[in-house]
Amino acid sequence: MQQLTRKTYWAEHAWLDTRVEPGVALDVSDGRITAVRTGVDAPPPGAEILRGLTLPGLANAHSHAFHRALRSTVQVGSGTFWTWREVMYEAAARLTPDSYYALARAVYAEMALAGITSVGEFHYLHHAPGGTRYDDPNAMGEALLAAAAAAGIRITLLDTAYVASGFGEPPNSHQLRFSDGSAEAWAERATLLKDREGVRIGAAIHSVRAVSADQLGTVAQWAAERSAPLHVHLSEQTAENDACQAAHGCTPTRLLADHGVLGARTTGVHNTHLTEADIALLGSSATGTCMCPTTERDLADGIGPAPALQRAGSPLCLGSDSHAVIDLFEEARAMELNERLRTRTRGHWTAAALLRAASASGHAALGWPDAGVLVPGGLADFTTVALDSVRTAGALPRLGAETAVFAATAADVRSTVVGGRQVVRDGVHALVPDVPSALSAAIAELRGG
Repeated sequence: MQQLTRKTYWAEHAWLDTRVEPGVALDVSDGRITAVRTGVDAPPPGAEILRGLTLPGLANAHSHAFHRALRSTVQVGSGTFWTWREVMYEAAARLTPDSYYALARAVYAEMALAGITSVGEFHYLHHAPGGTRYDDPNAMGEALLAAAAAAGIRITLLDTAYVASGFGEPPNSHQLRFSDGSAEAWAERATLLKDREGVRIGAAIHSVRAVSADQLGTVAQWAAERSAPLHVHLSEQTAENDACQAAHGCTPTRLLADHGVLGARTTGVHNTHLTEADIALLGSSATGTCMCPTTERDLADGIGPAPALQRAGSPLCLGSDSHAVIDLFEEARAMELNERLRTRTRGHWTAAALLRAASASGHAALGWPDAGVLVPGGLADFTTVALDSVRTAGALPRLGAETAVFAATAADVRSTVVGGRQVVRDGVHALVPDVPSALSAAIAELRGG
């Protein structure tokens, strides 16, 4: 991720966490913001002009890049999460390191066009079909890291332990690509991955179905020793809860707590079907919650208890997960609107709180605590939304958070800056000029022509 040494960006309007200011100069050096100057009525000489509303870069805290190939193909007909999963397996079976790089590069470029500056890639597609190891055991993970760099965004690779198909069951034929055989073998391979510029290496437990109870602690310890983010799919389906209860006599949340998985560096993804005791465990341990509303509704998963989790002490962030939609504004809006439908009352979060979930909280969950706020010393990652599109026209600039969350969409993003480098300018990606063609070509190759 090449960084510019010194540069000034002049924002027509900028959201500074608690307020919107007109005329803000953001001085950048070596990839960080060195000064935030308000009351700058005109662009300084040589400054890059950002017309519209400039926000901190958005964080997509939960991604499965290859799921993007399923968009529109799995919405036909009826079914459940479990029938959708069979179609997902078919796509996974066709990927190689080269084709995964091409697809992920295009997907991450689509994210940059949507104002996303960091992605948390929940990566479990490790090996060749049948479980054969590549010469480089992390060939698939390295392809994702290279793809993010080529698309100009930061990535936290959440390398995922996935060693079983269910409680006491070995991986099925589809899942052999995902499995290292044991958590110990997973840790040995994951240790070969290293942080670098624009990259954080984290860990993930796919689910309590996919990692046996006696191996949960191995993954948790690996993450703790490195102070790395640790994510886990949690109670996305009631079937998982029922199976865990039958196998262990407790909920998945209780099982994770008993094996040292919960904590401030841990994020539960979905957290949909929880008991009151589960919510208390997650909140009291400061375990985060990543809600993925567009995927949760697409898969008919249900609506998670996000307000109760936040009240209990679980920080909220957002992800696009299966990429049925890549739009963090929609994820933020959907979290509030889902609650309105469920409770028939409005105003569960302020727009500012929803925007923080899409930015600062997501970055923190991915191991980038110095991103997500426009402050001196912070990473120079920010995005600008047009205020003159058909969606945002007429909005009051001072209501910046409300405009971003309740009016704008990803299509309104005009500029995205990562590490001081303008990756998107005037709605065009600087590194992947024709993102739709890149997506079409990568998905066509995956489908066999």
